[in-house]
Amino acid sequence: MSLMKWGTPLLVAVSCVPAQTWAAPILGTPLSGFAVLGASSVTNTGNTSLKGGLGVSNNSSLTGITGFLGTLANDGPGTATGIISQGGAIALAADAQLSTAMVSLGLLGPGIGLGVDLTGLTLAPGVYTVPAGTSNLTGTLTLDGGGNANAYWVFQLPSTLITSFGSTINLINTGSGAGVYWDVGSSATLGPSSTFLGNILASTSITMDSNVVLACGRALAHTGGVSMIGDLVDAGDCAGTAAFGSKGLSGGLTMSDNGGVAVPLPFVATPVPEPGPLSMYAAGLAALCMLRKRKAPGA
Repeated sequence: MSLMKWGTPLLVAVSCVPAQTWAAPILGTPLSGFAVLGASSVTNTGNTSLKGGLGVSNNSSLTGITGFLGTLANDGPGTATGIISQGGAIALAADAQLSTAMVSLGLLGPGIGLGVDLTGLTLAPGVYTVPAGTSNLTGTLTLDGGGNANAYWVFQLPSTLITSFGSTINLINTGSGAGVYWDVGSSATLGPSSTFLGNILASTSITMDSNVVLACGRALAHTGGVSMIGDLVDAGDCAGTAAFGSKGLSGGLTMSDNGGVAVPLPFVATPVPEPGPLSMYAAGLAALCMLRKRKAPGA
C-alpha cells in the first residue's frame, strides 16, 4: 500500500481537528511567582518580608521599587525571596496575566450578595459580591472548605476592599489545592496589624498599613502602585495555615490557556490525619477497660 495514497487525506484530517485549549491556573507563570506586583511603583518602609517575587510592570527607573534590597535603588530594609523585575519582560508578562485573570474571575458573575462588613460570617466555597463601605472587615471572617482540599472562594468587589485594625481571616477544612481571590474594581487597603488571606487582584492600587500579615496570598495591582510598612506577604507554601502547600492559595480554579470563564477543580477530600502513638495507646486502653467490665459479672 502506498504511503502517498494515505498521506494527503491524513494531513487534511489532522488539520481539521479543532485547536485544543489546555487548562491553566488562574495565576499562571510568571504571575504566580510574584508575592507583590505593582504597575507604577512598589514602595516600602520597615522590615517587610516577601516570600516570593517582587516586580513593577511599567517603571524601570530607580523610583520603580524603593525600600527593598536587591533592587535598582537598593535601599532596603525589605527583602524578597523570589525574582525581582523592574519594568522587564517578566513583570510585563505577569501584568498581562493579571489582566486575563481578573477578566476570567469577573465572568463567574456576582454569585451571592453579602453585606458590607464580613465580620462574623462563616462562608462555604463559592462566589460572593461585597459592596463598598467604610470597612469590609472589622473583626473575624471564617472560610470553611467543607473538607474539600480544592475549595475556592471568589470575592467580587466592584469598588474597593478595606479592612480594619486587627481584623482576621481564618481558613479551615481545606488543603493544598485551595484558592482565594479578591477581585477588586479599584483599590484595596489593609488596615494596620490585620491578618489577611488570599490573592488581591486590584484594578488600581494596594495599600498595606503597618504590620499587616498577608499569611497566604499575593498583592497584585494592575495600573497603580503597592505600598507597604513593615509587612509580611507569603506567596509560598503558607506554613501554619489550612492551605499549607497551596503556593499562595492559587488553586481551586482553572481556565483555558487563552482565558475564559474559570472552572472549579474537582472535589478532593482533605486527608484525615493518622492517629499518633499516644492516641492509639489511649484507644487500646479504653477498649481493654470495656472488655474487663463486660467480663466482671461472670468472674
